Formats: sequence, C-alpha cells, structure tokens
Amino acid sequence: MSDSTPTLLFRGGEIASEESPFLQTADVLVEKGRISRVGVGIPVPAGADVIDCSGCVILPAMFDVHVHAREPGQEHKETIKTCSEAAVNGGVTGMILMPNTVPAIDSGGLVQTVLDIAAAKSRIQVLQTGCITKGRAGEELAAIAGMAAKGVPMLTDDGAPVPDPRLLRRAMEYAKDFGLPCASHCEVASLSGKGAINEGPASYRLGLPGIPAISEEICLDRDIRIAQYTGAHVHIQHVTTARGMETIRRAKEDGVRVTCEVAPHHLIFNEDDIVDYDTNYKMNPPLRTAEDNARLLQGLIDGVFDVIATDHAPHSEAEKRHNDFGSAPFGITGLETAVVSLYHHFIQSGRFGWDLLVRRYSAEPRRLIGQAPVPVVEGGAAEFIVFATGRTTTFTREFMRSKSQNTPFIDRTLDGQITCVVRDGEVLLRR
Repeated sequence: MSDSTPTLLFRGGEIASEESPFLQTADVLVEKGRISRVGVGIPVPAGADVIDCSGCVILPAMFDVHVHAREPGQEHKETIKTCSEAAVNGGVTGMILMPNTVPAIDSGGLVQTVLDIAAAKSRIQVLQTGCITKGRAGEELAAIAGMAAKGVPMLTDDGAPVPDPRLLRRAMEYAKDFGLPCASHCEVASLSGKGAINEGPASYRLGLPGIPAISEEICLDRDIRIAQYTGAHVHIQHVTTARGMETIRRAKEDGVRVTCEVAPHHLIFNEDDIVDYDTNYKMNPPLRTAEDNARLLQGLIDGVFDVIATDHAPHSEAEKRHNDFGSAPFGITGLETAVVSLYHHFIQSGRFGWDLLVRRYSAEPRRLIGQAPVPVVEGGAAEFIVFATGRTTTFTREFMRSKSQNTPFIDRTLDGQITCVVRDGEVLLRR
C-alpha cells in the first residue's frame, strides 16, 4: 500500500463482528491502508481525515458469491463497471460473477477476458466462475482445467441445471480433483415448464402458470446425492423451499460436503406480494409462501444456510416493464438493497443480530472460496462499511448505480443507510 494513502479516523462508532451479538464502542484508525488502532479516545494524528460515526455501526464489508454482471454480451442490462459500482453502493467489496453471459464463460480464455475488464474497470474484487458444460448446453464438459488455471472459485451452469446426472457426476469428479465446488441452480425443467411464479393460490388467482416446489426439491436431492457419492463439494444456490432446506440440513448431518445460500428477497417477499402483475417480483426460483419465508429465516438463524447471496440479476426497463408477467425475464437486482433491507426487516426488530449478517454475508462467503475474512481489528485490512441506523434510504433511480433498477424496492424508503465504504484504506463511498 502506498504511503500516500490517507490517514482516516472513524470516531465514535460501534463495531460489529461475527463472534459476538454485542457491539463494541470504539474509534478506528486507518493508516497506510490498514487498521492500526481500535479503541476509545484515539488521538487525532496530524493531517488525518476524521469521520464522525456517532449513531453508526462499523462492520466488515460484504462479499457476494452470486452476481450477474451481464458482460460480455448483454451490456445493455449491466456492465462489470456498473455492477461493481452498484456493489459499492450496497457495501459489497467483493463479488463472484456467474458465467451465463453471451458467450458463456466456458474456457480459460474467456475467464481471463472478464478478469482483464474487471482489473481495468472495477474498484472492488471481482472473481469469475466457469461453466460446468460447454455453452451451458448440458451436453459435454467445459474446459475445466483451463478455467481452474485462471483461478475460477467454482463451477456452475447457473440458470441451466445440468440435465444429465451422469455428466454431472463426471463434472463433480473433475471439480473435486481441482478443489472446486460445483454450484447448482436446482430445477427440473420439465416440471417448471413455462411457469412464471410459484404454483399455488397466487398462480391460480392471477391465472399464471406455476413452478411447483418439487421442481427445485427433486433436483436439489439429486445433486446432493451425486455429491455424496463422489465426495465432491456441492453448493446449492438460492434455496427457496423449507423442504429443500431440510434436505440440506439432513445431508450436512450425514457428512455430505454441501453448502448453500439464501437470497434476501426469498426471506422478505412471498407469492402474496405479487399484485398487479408487477414484474419486479418475477424471479427464478420464484417467491414461495409465507411459511417458507419463516422457515428459511429460522434456517438462516440455525446455521443451515452458509451464506447470504443476492443473485443480482439486472434487466433493462424495456425487458421488464414493457412485457407482461409471463413474457418478462426472471430476475431482480439485489446488490444495492441487501444490507439495508436485511437491517430494516430483521436486525432492527431483533429477529437476528449484526453478528449473523457479518458471518453470513461477509466472513463465510470469503471462507467458502478460501479467502480470509476482514474483521475490524487492529492490524487487519481496512475493508469495512459504516451504517447509520438513524437514517433512511430511498431506492430511487437516481440513487441506484446499477444500469437496471428491476427491484421490488424501487422508490421505497427503508430504515438505515450505508454512509461510508472503505477498501484497502481508500474511501470508495461517502455520504
């Protein structure tokens, strides 16, 4: 780190950590890009920039393992640059990109292309996943060795589950040899059909084709059993059903190498929120039931879910808003709304604490891919956010940094605001 990095003193905040539900009142001094002191009443060094953190929580910056940046090929929806700026706006300083771009990221050369763009355009850490099969077509294995050599953190055909269990078995065996998890979007295509929302009372009321919960649950069970047989590590993406979660819980108890994620929108919203055919609520897997909300939340508290991940999936207004519900693409944005919405709905009401947020959206996502967490401690990396609990955030189009604003939170005001984001001692955002 350059000696020219500014000296920063964050005065009077409360520090959150994954180890304790209690907050530690302290100042944080950042010098030469690292945290040099944590304590009460730290003297102000000459020339330091003093940032008042009264009424604020200082917590490690977030890391998102499930993000769609759309580049290459769909830059009208999002670019790596706009995606990374959206991440900063939401307190995220590291993200893993999915490979369902155009073309799909199925070779070492394409992985390197994305990493080169990120190095030039992003102010945060960007990692790129690789496909399991060529072109995500589900017919033959992608160039796994070449992608592993370029440092992919996991393999996935995200959005297109591998239909052939024999091919998935081979993929898991190869992935195990390279120490890589296989991440699974769990869905049986023939069961989902042309479904648009969860199959149930809401789909009947709205007259829309439904996606049954068993579509996710059957595929989830299959992929876990293949992982158990091969000894591979399977990561189950965006779990939405309580029954699926319980399958994962039992598999973990049986010693299967399975990890899993839950998205904030599957904790907060359910099928009853879909009114007036608002396409901002259309996602895959779909919003399920209120009971699923409650049980997934308890699973997060219990530790069944290893990580929180947004499945940030931007789409242009023309694609989302100018199509009917059945024709509109699946997906919502999430990088900018995750921390504030989780605070608004769960932390401030005491449903869970800051320690859970830090553990599941900062520390464990990094550990999942072999990186060290970034706790706010003396000698540690200066990679943290400042969150003002007494302020509010209104998610207007002007506020958002993503190229797309397809989110149920658009124009809503929620409690809490991210006021500062720091990475490597550099202030990336300050309000």
